[in-house]
Amino acid sequence: MGFLMSKSMDANFKKQQEFMLHNGRLQMERQILMQNQMRERQMAMQIAWSREFLKYFGTFFTVAAVGLTVGAVRRRRPALFAPIVPLGFIMAYQMDSAYGTLIYRMRGEAEGIMASERDRLALPQGTPTFDSIEKARRAQSSLTSLLER
Repeated sequence: MGFLMSKSMDANFKKQQEFMLHNGRLQMERQILMQNQMRERQMAMQIAWSREFLKYFGTFFTVAAVGLTVGAVRRRRPALFAPIVPLGFIMAYQMDSAYGTLIYRMRGEAEGIMASERDRLALPQGTPTFDSIEKARRAQSSLTSLLER
């Protein structure tokens, strides 16, 4: 009788382990999907910000370029063209960021760094562990309890 009960408990235990493993996997998949959606939303906001900034900077650049050109021609001072060069570089960068291939080049560079320069990605004091986080939490909570007294 005890053998049958033990066998049944083992079967239930294995089912429960499989269920927990399945639930853990589902939870991790959901977390990965959520984090990826958040990353995509943040990147979309950055691209939208670049495009909005480009509108304002483009207007400023156009007004400045026309004004500096008119001033250089009227006063016969070619030195007034000088600010157009750095402003042009900034304008080109913003256009590339908002509508060009900058994001693809950055992604390619990042993939190269991850593949061949892995040591540059190491965190100071290594990856946080459960123990290090728990130690910090305990230190903070004991500090809080001391302050409350």
